[in-house]
Amino acid sequence: MTRSPAGAVVTGAGRGLGRQIARLLVARGHHVLVTDLDAASAQATADELGATAMAVDVRDPAQVDAARDAIIARAGRLDVWVNNAGVLVTGPAWEQDPATRRLMIEVNTLGTVNGTVAAIGAMREGGGHVVNIVSLAGLTAVAGEAVYAASKHAAIGFSLSTMADLLVAGISGIDISCVCPDGIWTPMLYDKLNDPASALSFSGKLLQPEDVVEAVRKVLDKPRLVTTVPRRRGLVARLADLAPRLGLAAVPLVVAQGRRAQQRLLDRG
Repeated sequence: MTRSPAGAVVTGAGRGLGRQIARLLVARGHHVLVTDLDAASAQATADELGATAMAVDVRDPAQVDAARDAIIARAGRLDVWVNNAGVLVTGPAWEQDPATRRLMIEVNTLGTVNGTVAAIGAMREGGGHVVNIVSLAGLTAVAGEAVYAASKHAAIGFSLSTMADLLVAGISGIDISCVCPDGIWTPMLYDKLNDPASALSFSGKLLQPEDVVEAVRKVLDKPRLVTTVPRRRGLVARLADLAPRLGLAAVPLVVAQGRRAQQRLLDRG
């Protein structure tokens, strides 16, 4: 017998992709806690969707645990936790100041760790599903996004290794899924059209948030450890990692393709 939906948490849900994922979970019948560093945007999204809002800095495990406890108090059980909060700052690592590098690692990696650990603490008895929004940058080399890619590689490594730990510990009923999209046309990319370091994000077909939401819906229905969006680009990324020298040799060509796409978008206004 399938149990009815209960609580769900989405981090970084004040706008963009996170807001759309929260909308999906509300439509599926969950009591959704919308979290964001920006309290006003979290509240606006919650008001729009009929959800609950909470300001949360995912770098702080105490705040993350408080979000978990809040949704359990409201819904009685935590079913789904989506680690969506992320930060992208482009450019070679040597051109970024230490605070910028730390910010990406802490939000993208430590935030994912904090959310996953908090969720597992609530799901060990009744089960549940953790969905980590990662990136194709977590699977291969990405020029102009070295620190971001490092943070996303770490997020995938952590997710898969934690699933291994759950299996070794004999803890069943908890799924962890990594959804790895290509560039998404969200506020994170809106201001990157003039940024050459972001070219790889524009080198394929820019995804709409709905494309990634559909991937989330599919893994919630049928859990998968790693899902790439689109699948073809994921295959290319994995092939590039099988032969790193060949993959890196192709990067300048892909960057040039991305810069042409940026220019076309700028020309359209």
